[in-house]
Amino acid sequence: MLDKLANDRSDHASALGADLVGKAAVITGSTSGIGLGIAHALAASGMKVLLNGFGERSEIDRTVAELAEIYGVAVGYSGADMSKPDDIAGMVQLAQEKFGAVDVLVNNAGIQHVEAVETFPIEKWNAILSINLSAAFHATRAVIPGMKARGYGRIINVASAHALVASPFKSAYVSAKHGIVGLTKTVALETAEHGITANAICPGYVLTPLVEKQIPETAKARGLTEEQVIRDVLLHAQPTRQFVTTEEIGALAVFLCSRAARSITGAAIPIEGGWTAQ
Repeated sequence: MLDKLANDRSDHASALGADLVGKAAVITGSTSGIGLGIAHALAASGMKVLLNGFGERSEIDRTVAELAEIYGVAVGYSGADMSKPDDIAGMVQLAQEKFGAVDVLVNNAGIQHVEAVETFPIEKWNAILSINLSAAFHATRAVIPGMKARGYGRIINVASAHALVASPFKSAYVSAKHGIVGLTKTVALETAEHGITANAICPGYVLTPLVEKQIPETAKARGLTEEQVIRDVLLHAQPTRQFVTTEEIGALAVFLCSRAARSITGAAIPIEGGWTAQ
């Protein structure tokens, strides 16, 4: 089973990421969902990966071991809390010590809360801005000096279709995701002459634990059933009427890391089934 998975993913990634073998990536929020999908894709391209996120330690250790076995690359883990700048700096330092460098940074960690503006808890607003936006700044700030010194770097911010359009009851999330696009553009301009690119991936709805948690929250906020939320709120926004997959997002991340994408920087790239074309 592991051999088949390795072959399937490696074949998909090899054509785009042949130049990535031996490079090292830090992926925040990567113990599940989109982040873990990106970790699989980068590891399949021969990259060393440092995972980050919360969860049962035994499950995380199993994930680390499986990635290393499937792809034959070095895999590490940092339990850094993305709301704490010192933890973020420590995570980057750990990756540099373990791998010798951080060539790729994927800022993916995120949380969500769905509620009307007038009752939106202040502590939820602060937490979402901290983890979804400020954490990306702190991690980016920590990796840029090394990337500049080596003349190569890839910074990928996992934003959202909500970085391009808004939805009701998501004031903090939409604000943070719009902000991450602004951060992406600024970093792209500052690093453009140093072999570094910075881009934002803007996925539509992916059936991750974060989205699964939103379904009952959105149902409560809008007075709908959970089935109605999936059909009339989530997939209604995407003309394809299909969830985006983590494999599709991972493949896009591999391309953005590759030599072929060296002239793509400062971009906010939708991968959302046509949502923002409407």
